Amino acid sequence: MLLIKKKILNFVLFFSLLTLSIAYFIEHILDHQPCNLCLLERIPYISAVILISLIFIIKRYEKTIMIFIAFFFICGGVVSFYHLGIEQGFFSESLVCNLGKVETDLTANDLLRELEKKTISCKEVTIRFFGLSLATINTVISILLSAIIFKVIKNYEKNK
Repeated sequence: MLLIKKKILNFVLFFSLLTLSIAYFIEHILDHQPCNLCLLERIPYISAVILISLIFIIKRYEKTIMIFIAFFFICGGVVSFYHLGIEQGFFSESLVCNLGKVETDLTANDLLRELEKKTISCKEVTIRFFGLSLATINTVISILLSAIIFKVIKNYEKNK
């Protein structure tokens, strides 16, 4: 594996681990519960950690695995952009935002318990870094990481 490609993959691996660490820190240490879209936005990073580790272990199918990594980050960028649109009021909250919260046969006691639960809305921005929501930051990061991986894929045959 070419040194530049290995450095880029190490960077993406490190950055994915860092991003996941920050997300879990915010969730478990700062006790900020994520919405359903926030949970979905972690999938590309988890996938990148697994798939890049796989590249380093099996040392085969690198280009194919990198295509999957880029695909996951593109999907993550789309989900993040959609989340950003919900936060900004461009889109309304979807069924994804309410997954696991809808029950059809509620008794009066069940309804009271549901009302007491703290519901996490996809449109509320409760944490900002440098004035940007986490969905905004994740949209930019996902697009950048997918572009970096595509650049590696594009130059794969040249640098073999």
